[in-house]
Amino acid sequence: MSLEAFRAEARSWLEENCPASIRTPMPANEYPGGGKNAKYRNPETKLWLDRMGEKGWVVPTWPKEYGGGGLEAAQARVLQEEMGRINARPAHVGMGISMIGPALLEYGNDEQKALHLPQIAKGEIWWCQGYSEPNSGSDLASLQTKAVIDGDDYIINGQKVWTSGADNADWIFCLVRTDPKAPKHLGITFILFDMTSPGVTVKPIKLISGLSPFCETFFEDVRVPRKNVVSNVGEGWTVAKRLLEYERASIGGGIGGGQKGTSVKDIALQYIGKNGGKLADLDLRDDIVQQSMDDRAFGLTVRRNLEESKSTKAPSFASSMFKLYGTEQNKDRHELMLRAMGSQMLGWEGQGFEDNELTLTRAWLRTKANSIEGGTSEVQLNIIAKRVLGLPD
Repeated sequence: MSLEAFRAEARSWLEENCPASIRTPMPANEYPGGGKNAKYRNPETKLWLDRMGEKGWVVPTWPKEYGGGGLEAAQARVLQEEMGRINARPAHVGMGISMIGPALLEYGNDEQKALHLPQIAKGEIWWCQGYSEPNSGSDLASLQTKAVIDGDDYIINGQKVWTSGADNADWIFCLVRTDPKAPKHLGITFILFDMTSPGVTVKPIKLISGLSPFCETFFEDVRVPRKNVVSNVGEGWTVAKRLLEYERASIGGGIGGGQKGTSVKDIALQYIGKNGGKLADLDLRDDIVQQSMDDRAFGLTVRRNLEESKSTKAPSFASSMFKLYGTEQNKDRHELMLRAMGSQMLGWEGQGFEDNELTLTRAWLRTKANSIEGGTSEVQLNIIAKRVLGLPD
């Protein structure tokens, strides 16, 4: 099928199947995370997930045998463009799609892929990430959560922090220390387990945005089958690094959904108004144009990188560049909206504020975490210097 024929097919299907409420900006409380504990404030969120899951377009480039669409990269890009054209929300978002799913496709065994990937593709499972610890943040390889062999199982003890969505998650992908005598990067193993396992305790951490997506997670004598190890024992650091590349590509826009997000220009025109058909505030107008140009250039760069990486089908260290730049672009976009809306984007609750204004306030506050999550901006700069530019230590 030609790309134009596929575009026509995708456009027709989306027009027929994407509900009207799904063609609007997504409030935080309609986040389509899926999973066994999902509660859908908007019933059409679940309808959209089911339709896209049945079509295989939740994960369009994954193999059909695992619930994907089996699309080529060029077709997936067309689908993304057509979703963007109608401002369709992603049907499902989360670490299953952007992180553990791609890692399992690359490192998982047949049993692990057959068990987990179809559930991810249909939004039936919510994953969280067990990486950071109270004393192991940027120096992740110093982690101390330990796993000790007991027959066919590992017994896991330790603590993780900033485990996003752990309070709603069904499963966790976790880094544990299986060999305390080995060099720190070689004694780490990557393992999967059920969050309902006895001994798992989760405590949410409240953010300045008013939401609690981050958590502290505690493991006390958690019994996990040894068959849940991904790749080989002691090779978890290799899997972990690859997964971080997928995460950073996702955060930076290297693996994107269809929705373009709230338009800064539309917000500015609404709150500041026009002057002869142009935005009245000249300085803000210049900054919005510059931001739009940067967005366009960034999008084209990401697209070029995807084209150039067809042979590997996996992100490279360039994902750190996209994560760093995408982070700053998103923060700048919300700062421009704040300049345009003024005090109307500083509301927390009560009369005088529309729901969309309160949503944007929380979204603006949430962007402050962008330069920390997925590896701080300082970490990304170090990776770019060493791995991309080849600068000496």
